[in-house]
Amino acid sequence: MKSILMNIVPEETRIAVVEDQKLLFIEVERSSHSHLVGNVYKGHVQNVLPGMQAAFVDIGGDKNAFLYIGDGMPREVIQTLSPQAKIHIGQNLPIQIIKDSVGSKGPRATVHLSLPGRNVVLMPTAAYIGISRRIEDESERTRLRKIAENICPPGMGLIIRTVAAGQSMEALTKDVNYLTRLWESLKARNKLATAPALLYRDADLVIRMVRDSFTEEIDEMLIDNAETYQRVIELLRYTSPELLDRIKLYRDKTPIFRTYHVDEEMKRIGDREVSLASGGFIVIDKTEALTVIDVNTGKFVGRANLADTVYRINLEAAAEIMKQIRLRDIGGIILIDFIDMEKEEQKETLLTFMRARVKDDRMKTNIVDITSLGLVEITRKKARQNFESIIYSECPYCNGRGRIESPETVSIKICRELRRIESKAHAPHGYEVAVHEQVAAALAELHLVESLARELHISIDIVVHSGIHPESCSIMQKSSEKN
Repeated sequence: MKSILMNIVPEETRIAVVEDQKLLFIEVERSSHSHLVGNVYKGHVQNVLPGMQAAFVDIGGDKNAFLYIGDGMPREVIQTLSPQAKIHIGQNLPIQIIKDSVGSKGPRATVHLSLPGRNVVLMPTAAYIGISRRIEDESERTRLRKIAENICPPGMGLIIRTVAAGQSMEALTKDVNYLTRLWESLKARNKLATAPALLYRDADLVIRMVRDSFTEEIDEMLIDNAETYQRVIELLRYTSPELLDRIKLYRDKTPIFRTYHVDEEMKRIGDREVSLASGGFIVIDKTEALTVIDVNTGKFVGRANLADTVYRINLEAAAEIMKQIRLRDIGGIILIDFIDMEKEEQKETLLTFMRARVKDDRMKTNIVDITSLGLVEITRKKARQNFESIIYSECPYCNGRGRIESPETVSIKICRELRRIESKAHAPHGYEVAVHEQVAAALAELHLVESLARELHISIDIVVHSGIHPESCSIMQKSSEKN
């Protein structure tokens, strides 16, 4: 059974997709950090980069949006567009956010707007008709394309979504009419608004999940909040009344995520190392540019020859990696260092296996190939802040490095600093040095304090300070000798 679980509290919305007690997908949205993707703004151009055909646009937030003409559209769409007017500083224009802020980078925007509905996406600025690649039946694709050509407003474009498969012309027409009215309303707001201004806010996480993911494949949707339950019921009465009987209000006292063991899975999402059932494990490391995943045999030794052992652990790791990529919503470039395989057919089977698993991912994912160094390269679209970036923050101890200086290293730095200070002015009564307990232990074990005191002919007292950073110390001259 495949279920959508919604846990709603005033501070946070959490939605999970579970199939046969296994977590397939998790997304979190907080009231204090509303998403920007899908929002349409009347922006004010602050700076222009002619060589890059791009600009920075003020949308009224902390960071300006980066606008690149042609971004966020399929190549076929870009080819149908007329040449854009030259963007200049001080210009006001409607733009849509296609990617949230990441780190120091501001959100990314496009001038090619798209308004998503249940069955179709309306593109007011591009005369293009596209069909979801997930609809594989050619006769159905042909039928939907004919419908789209008949109902598409003049001068605009449509993308037929996966959920539209099997839908009638009336259902698609209703979607198009609603989105056309929304576009007219948006244009009216754009005329009246003073830039920067928000013209259209995309739906919240609950509505997006119902709109984009609640299909015939979902057996039930459980919601633990009565108000949200009623919102979803009202929406489905308009969009998909045939799915109404699958919506249920969760009333048990045990939290819904605990009942379905989602909380346990969420705790493991942030782990760097992920264990495999066979005894092997994978290690996930992130950098600014890409994510690197390493596969290790661990305790798995196999029962046949080495080639078979390596092949089996790689297949098991591939399944877990595709799951972790989906759960953690890892985007951008991903490199996987599988254990070396000598047989070409095993490499091809591994790639075929991973490409089959991509179909379970709602984000566009491409298994590129195996590089000359034996690395599997994956690209995956990223738009919104992922689960990890919302739940976790940078470690205050290591500043995101994943490691800190060893106690011995800090001890030697303290000795070097004391020599520097003493070389400038002698401290007649010596020094008091406050350090972390681990550093104090290293100083004592290495006998560094005694050696330095004899070398400099001074008194040095080490004081343990539990609140001090392991890499830090506080050096003070003593005002008088302690009795």
